[in-house]
Amino acid sequence: MSLDVTVKHSFPSFSLDISFSAPTPGVVALFGPSGCGKTTVMSAVSGLLKADEARVVLDGDVLSDRQPAERRIGVVFQDGRLFPHMTVAANLRYGMRRAPAGPVKFDEAVELLGIGHLLGRRPAKLSGGERQRVAIGRALLSQPRLLLMDEPMAALDSSRKQEIMPFLARLHDEMNIPIMIVTHSIEEVARLADTLVLISKGHIEASGPVGAVLARADLPFSTGSNAGAVISATVEQHDHARWLTQLDAQGVKILVPILDRPLGTRLRVRIPAREVALALEEPRLISTNNVIAGTVRTVRETEDKTMALAEVAVGDVLFLSQLTPDSRQDLDIQPNKPVLALFKSIGVQVL
Repeated sequence: MSLDVTVKHSFPSFSLDISFSAPTPGVVALFGPSGCGKTTVMSAVSGLLKADEARVVLDGDVLSDRQPAERRIGVVFQDGRLFPHMTVAANLRYGMRRAPAGPVKFDEAVELLGIGHLLGRRPAKLSGGERQRVAIGRALLSQPRLLLMDEPMAALDSSRKQEIMPFLARLHDEMNIPIMIVTHSIEEVARLADTLVLISKGHIEASGPVGAVLARADLPFSTGSNAGAVISATVEQHDHARWLTQLDAQGVKILVPILDRPLGTRLRVRIPAREVALALEEPRLISTNNVIAGTVRTVRETEDKTMALAEVAVGDVLFLSQLTPDSRQDLDIQPNKPVLALFKSIGVQVL
């Protein structure tokens, strides 16, 4: 089960050549700077752009052979594009008018998105986050086989983004619908994506499981504050005496400040590369709760020689560490070298 996309298109000053595959159901994020071709890919997938060459296959079914209206693809734009003269309820039901019978029910979508109290309002009386939630609901009620979201939070300020993010996370967790999201936000990628497609100047720099791509030391975002590992884990136990929760990530134990989550809860954590130190032997009497044995997979220096980046593998779990070239030299950090990855529990971001 997969979503397979190939798009080739030439503009007067720009050429796009993209091909990727992502497992379904799940969320695939198209990530990259403005103008790299993300929205062009989404427009070609939806059929709104007639590309020079486009092939879209969803779970073995070739969608690109059909007219846009026949593809059953829901699209959520940056600005929501609600009908201003209609109430929220009428906007939502508009998405149902020509939709075939499907699994998404009106009450279910309203509850999922937390918009029951808004049904009698018109779009002018909604906040930006509320408008986007209604737009998502309208798209869901069209019973899409694939949901496309073009930077759904780009027009929102920070507080509105935090308002809508939990609803997008619920959409990921509770709806069995493949989703493609265009974004230039690492936070959105880390919290929502299963597959990451990194696009630069119309071509793919990297694609694959989000944790594996984000932990690569050879990609552009690894040199800045965005660098870090995203890891899926399960709440394993709570230590109330120490105010710590232990997570299990494929056998790797990670301690975080105590969580109000039931045992067995699946979640994601992000560990910024700047929080991860490396050591060759276990230090004594330190304030770092997490000391994890692994092996250096790759290491490189930035072009300006101010930073070294090391990928550390612990089984299939990857960490990324930023260190100075001086530290790399002192520890002789090289591929295949056993090391200890050290990071504080308070440095782990629970998503």
